[in-house]
Amino acid sequence: METRKKLVILVDDNPANLRIGKNVLSETYTVATAPSAEKLFLLLENSSPGLILLDIDMPVMDGYETIKILKKRPDTKDIPVIFLTGKTESSDEEEGRVLGAVDYITKPFDPPRLIECIKEHIAAGI
Repeated sequence: METRKKLVILVDDNPANLRIGKNVLSETYTVATAPSAEKLFLLLENSSPGLILLDIDMPVMDGYETIKILKKRPDTKDIPVIFLTGKTESSDEEEGRVLGAVDYITKPFDPPRLIECIKEHIAAGI
């Protein structure tokens, strides 16, 4: 019996980060990418991911504003969100956790650590 891979949505405005993230994660997960919060919300209309990886620094709507909306909506409030960002200040991480992120990983990321972190939070959400 084949086990379906869980869907992870990676949101980042940098195409290189999307490509790298998809390459790292696609062996373990089904990965959808979104270059903006707007595209994320479009994807969420037709899919229910096990987890969202979210950048903070994005034009138009940043990751903080995005997670606020995700956590207010009944259909997305329980999806675990991990910030995957270049922001390294402890105040940035604290802000992310206050807004509802289950974890905070800085770029450049360690692929095995990222995969383990995703696995842990998807398992917790089941």
